[in-house]
Amino acid sequence: MSKTPSPPAGPTATSSAVGDPLIDGFGRPVTYLRLSVTDRCDLRCTYCMPRHTIFSPRKDQLSVEQLHRIASVFVAGGVRRIRLTGGEPLVRKDFMTLVKELSRHLRGGGLEEITVSTNGSLLARFAGDLADNGVRRINVSLDTLDPDLYREITQGGSLQAVTDGIDVALSAGLQVRLNTVALRGVIEAEFERLLAYAHGRGMSLALIETMPLGGTGADRVRQYLSLGEFRREVSARWTLEPVPEKNGGPASYVRVAETGGLLGFIAPLSCNFCADCNRVRVSSTGRLYTCMGHEGSRDLVPALGASDSDAALNATIRAAIRQKPERHDFKIGRQGVVGIGRPMSVLGG
Repeated sequence: MSKTPSPPAGPTATSSAVGDPLIDGFGRPVTYLRLSVTDRCDLRCTYCMPRHTIFSPRKDQLSVEQLHRIASVFVAGGVRRIRLTGGEPLVRKDFMTLVKELSRHLRGGGLEEITVSTNGSLLARFAGDLADNGVRRINVSLDTLDPDLYREITQGGSLQAVTDGIDVALSAGLQVRLNTVALRGVIEAEFERLLAYAHGRGMSLALIETMPLGGTGADRVRQYLSLGEFRREVSARWTLEPVPEKNGGPASYVRVAETGGLLGFIAPLSCNFCADCNRVRVSSTGRLYTCMGHEGSRDLVPALGASDSDAALNATIRAAIRQKPERHDFKIGRQGVVGIGRPMSVLGG
């Protein structure tokens, strides 16, 4: 179980001015914000959400102005990377307005990068605009290159729309990483084809362990494949060379000698990476989650409305970050599943 944090000694750790570094109770600086712009999605991936998902009311969704204001307080506190997520962020009609607002922090030097996680279904329409507004990297979810299996996993999605979007994104100069959930019984057959597709087009590929989030109706134990276990199988077929590659996220990268491309492993269950966690997440309704693997959150909306000053918002954010747990409590195994009820679509991973 994760420990209850106690703020570390020192003035920087406990200071509360808007421009002071954001540091949690275990001394970890927070430099990476994952900002969800919507919990809605045009797909229904079986490991993510049930077909008949009930989304939050539109009236509860933060405006672009509110999202930008929250992001600006985080940037002032030392956040250097913002990833925009969903649901599917590109289904939000004013999404590009937010990207344009956030790009001011890129031009001003406050941010190093803005990235986007997408299922790729609408990417062909937006890739050029993303590139024009300072986005350099995107993650695209893709679990198979078989059109029928893709339709089954996503419950109705079009593989062609995604691959067309990827082609447009690459043509626009965006760096693309494919995110593949390592579903047992699927990834074993799909891996080499996905690897060849990604590395043949200059993309990286990241494998992600399925996590016990939300009630999807799927058997989590049956879906789960340890990436520690699968990595050993991959290394028997491919030459995996460790690299120091980091992008601010949890992926551990190797270079595949035979292809020259990067392969990432994101293994929160089999290879816990919480000791170096630098991330927090804000939902599209304004709740701050300091750990994906805990139910606890802090509502930022009252602080947004408290005044035109950011003092209350800054104080609320810092109080929540000081209580960030040491680690998640996810477990999947023969003894069962320890997870949480919040679906993946609320925070986008």
